[in-house]
Amino acid sequence: DLDREVSVILARSIEGEMQCFPVAENQHRQGILHQTIAPARINESLAEQAKQAAQGIATKQEFVGVMAVEFFITRQGELLVNEMAPRTHNSGHYTLDACITSQFEQQVRMVCELPFGDTRLHTPVVMMNLLGDLWGSSQPVWDELLQSPSSKLHLYGKHAARAGRKMGHFCTLQPDLQAAMTEAERIFSTLQQV
Repeated sequence: DLDREVSVILARSIEGEMQCFPVAENQHRQGILHQTIAPARINESLAEQAKQAAQGIATKQEFVGVMAVEFFITRQGELLVNEMAPRTHNSGHYTLDACITSQFEQQVRMVCELPFGDTRLHTPVVMMNLLGDLWGSSQPVWDELLQSPSSKLHLYGKHAARAGRKMGHFCTLQPDLQAAMTEAERIFSTLQQV
């Protein structure tokens, strides 16, 4: 019986040193990532277990660069590996706005053999995916999102919108995680009404 899914985005250098971003919580709709919440709403011990397990996987694979490891958490608090992605990952897009160093900058740092960037979280964040379903015959009206001083819109420049296709995302940052969740859901609901 599963309680939630979390992901660990980590970077591993050619020397085998590793650094993790804060553990994030993922929620899906129809099998597609809908939102990522960081930090994950789990206890620190479980977050540390997830990081250690992800680092163990990266070490065993002798991986260099940024990777994501997704875990299911059972209602009993057990971690189950769900998926490994040997690349930057959609569940790490929150790092663009909420961390000192993004997963993308960290990937460049690893490939160029530069020191790790700081992965600390500035503030709690909710990342919401924007799927082609929202487009219809034209782009969604972004007014509410753009008027939110705590939200940032990222569009991927894709020309053809279709159901299930990730066209972009937005991040909502607030000092309080619940406030970020409430604001992100409010904004997302305005996009659905268009």
